[in-house]
Amino acid sequence: MYDNFEICDMPLSLKSNRTRVERFLADSGLRLEGVDYYAAVTDDDGNIIAGGGLQGNVIKCIAVGEAARDTGLSNKLISHLIGMATQQGADSVKVYTKPGNSAIFESMGFTVIARAPQAILMENGVKGIGRYTSYLRSMRGDRPDGATAIVMNANPFTLGHRYLIHLAAQEATTLYVIAVREDRSAFSYQERLAMIQDGCKNLDNVVVLEGSDYAISELTFPTYFLKQVTDATDTHITLDLDLFARHIAPALGVTVRVVGSEPIDALTARYNELMLEQLPPRGIEVKPIERLMLDGQPVSASRVRQAMADGSFCMAGALVPQTTDPYIIAHLACDALRAELHTTPKPGLVDRNDNGAHRDMDLALMNKSITALQPYFVKLALYGRSCAEDYEIPDGQEVRRIGLEAEEAMLHATGGVNTHRGALFAMGLTTLAAAWCATRDEVVGSKQLREIIMQVAEQFKPTAGTHGNNAVTAHRVSGALDMAQAGYEQLFNDWLPAYRSYLAEDAVTAPQRLLLLIMSQLDDTNVIHRVGYDQAQQVKIEARQLLDNYTEQAMQQMNRDYIARNISPGGSADMVALTLFIHSILN
Repeated sequence: MYDNFEICDMPLSLKSNRTRVERFLADSGLRLEGVDYYAAVTDDDGNIIAGGGLQGNVIKCIAVGEAARDTGLSNKLISHLIGMATQQGADSVKVYTKPGNSAIFESMGFTVIARAPQAILMENGVKGIGRYTSYLRSMRGDRPDGATAIVMNANPFTLGHRYLIHLAAQEATTLYVIAVREDRSAFSYQERLAMIQDGCKNLDNVVVLEGSDYAISELTFPTYFLKQVTDATDTHITLDLDLFARHIAPALGVTVRVVGSEPIDALTARYNELMLEQLPPRGIEVKPIERLMLDGQPVSASRVRQAMADGSFCMAGALVPQTTDPYIIAHLACDALRAELHTTPKPGLVDRNDNGAHRDMDLALMNKSITALQPYFVKLALYGRSCAEDYEIPDGQEVRRIGLEAEEAMLHATGGVNTHRGALFAMGLTTLAAAWCATRDEVVGSKQLREIIMQVAEQFKPTAGTHGNNAVTAHRVSGALDMAQAGYEQLFNDWLPAYRSYLAEDAVTAPQRLLLLIMSQLDDTNVIHRVGYDQAQQVKIEARQLLDNYTEQAMQQMNRDYIARNISPGGSADMVALTLFIHSILN
């Protein structure tokens, strides 16, 4: 009956497709989970008779209707999904399924790697759990059994994480710290791994290990990243713990797992509860450690992230070891760039409403550019920290080298569009200087921050031939380098205090009013390049007039006017982002 079937793509972005798939899965006692791709076989009437999805290299939501069972459709559908995963570069394919379906997948080369009462996790391919356990054994070397393990996300690495590791290390012969491998957190996996490594440098019996798909990942524990306790949570937790007990602990010789107590997050508390139930019967002692408290509250990564969202490096820095500071500073730089970008409305600039006076860039491209720059702000911050540790002023040539790498990454991400070259210079210098100051002092002060910016900027020479330098030369105005070499004097003396007063009056319109203030005072070389010096002076007058009588409607009208006149105050926008960033560093 189904000899001439055809497997077709079912884009779930179409509401009609999603509804059909949900109904089909519900008939098999399943529900639709997050997948990147869903394939289905339909009968002559368009009814789905078999279907399955892929999320990365994981087969999910696979079912065959009752009428089509024993027809071989399931094998052909699975083969199709394996082929799709292989085309996308997967070297192993995994599947969640009911225990009763194991024989189907075993016939196609899959092996069970974890079990729970309601589900099993299976895998095929040569580069799966075996490759990871081989890595673990190589890191273990000749260390004996009896080791301790901690699995942590560290988003970011806090004083609480360091406290947990220090206490566990005091009682352990060897302590393995496994970083959760995923990139859905605010801080990337590579950043979190580096923060953990930096935080454990002086502990001789601590070994920091790479994470994998097999320890609190989107594969083994997807509900962890939703932070919700659902009816699937216990199954996911059990699969994760079974993987740990079955594969990871034996490879490392682990007999103790240490975990921090969880008084706030219900999901993590449930994970700890099931860990205490399930691991001891399998020869792994579970040792809970009470969380570090500060100001009557547990120190947590979520508190740090909230402090960052509130624009306060001082509050965030009080909750993390100094080794984490550069990563927070770099993220605050990107946060400031995004805050400026998303400020809406703005005259002639890209915002959430339109592209302003630009034809080659939009909100998505600008966001893509910021994401591409983020690792290089981290590099600059780490370089600033290393120089401060040796009490050296950062070398301009090294700063330039990192900056050129960042510019190349930006242009690659944007297809050659210069989205943030000016911002990269100002924000990069300040990121470097802020990390230098944070390493030398508990509190970053404006005086020292300015001094480091100036000392690094003095090592640079004007770049001949750029639009900005041409405007500086022709009209004797201050350019980006001049402002940096003066330590952004006007920003610290005028724009920053004004922004703080705007915040106190009306936080919603504060960024727009700051932009207008800067436009009214700055000789914006981007405006000069586009419409000439005389028109640029007129822009300053218009900005002052709107600032004195600000309304959103008037700002929208200015935007329409500047689009028509091809005016884009990009230099002023850069200084808005820099002011927001410096405010967060000093706040």
